[in-house]
Amino acid sequence: MVVEDIERSKSFYADVLGLGIISDFGSNVVLEGGISLQTLDTWKSFIDIDEIVFFNNAVELYFEEDDLDSFVEHLRLSEAEFIHDVLEHRWGQRVVRFRDPDGHIIEVGEGLDAVIERFSRQGMSHEEISLRMDITMDTLKNIIDDVSKE
Repeated sequence: MVVEDIERSKSFYADVLGLGIISDFGSNVVLEGGISLQTLDTWKSFIDIDEIVFFNNAVELYFEEDDLDSFVEHLRLSEAEFIHDVLEHRWGQRVVRFRDPDGHIIEVGEGLDAVIERFSRQGMSHEEISLRMDITMDTLKNIIDDVSKE
């Protein structure tokens, strides 16, 4: 991702999303999760172009949080610009979207296992969860099995 101020972006991704630095080459930084930050001037020289468009709606980074409410409270203390507050998609997953300092869209949502757990706590059967989330019983079983192995 192209950034105007790499130090500000490193701080944002560390403070807001908890991503550590794997490699720091000054004008290029690799964060945990395979995300790379690239300075604006270096990127322009790499692709031989004069104009980079920030604050577009073409791409987003996606992350998951099991405790979305706590994450959102943490997010409110940051410099992040909310695109929308927590909303629930038709399949039951709750998400929030916001922008980083350079306008890149970030979505943080509950993991599907957290959605299943929430629905189970609400008293829904596996069949009801499968219907509500629009996933097969096999997919539901695989998610539950994966969580139980952790």
